Amino acid sequence: MTVRSRTTREPRSSTRPRKLVVGAQPLAEEWANTIALGAYDSAAIRRLKRERDGVIYISGSGQLVRALLSEGLVDELHLFVYPVALGKGAKLWSEGNGPTRLVLKAHDVYDNGVVHHAYGPAEEVNGPDCGSPE
Repeated sequence: MTVRSRTTREPRSSTRPRKLVVGAQPLAEEWANTIALGAYDSAAIRRLKRERDGVIYISGSGQLVRALLSEGLVDELHLFVYPVALGKGAKLWSEGNGPTRLVLKAHDVYDNGVVHHAYGPAEEVNGPDCGSPE
């Protein structure tokens, strides 16, 4: 299963993953295999995780990811770091939220300098400083 906050128009196909769209506005167009879930509701996402098999993948919504992180609903977080420092941009974590404790599960380094980090929730915490690097 795939959860996306936005998507591109795709041809009809019964083999494509189902898209669940989270958003307060109604869908502007109909897409094949797409269901509008409505506005963000953490209880609905918890139900989805319990009732459905497979991976829920989110693409294109920092706001949705921030909400899921703050609710503890992210099982795996994939971050791609590009070798460019913009000096500005949207933050993944909002101000005022407590720490999100993660553990590195895997990583890849690509020839173009991009580094992929795969994180999962940390099981243990090393005190109030969240396990500062030593």
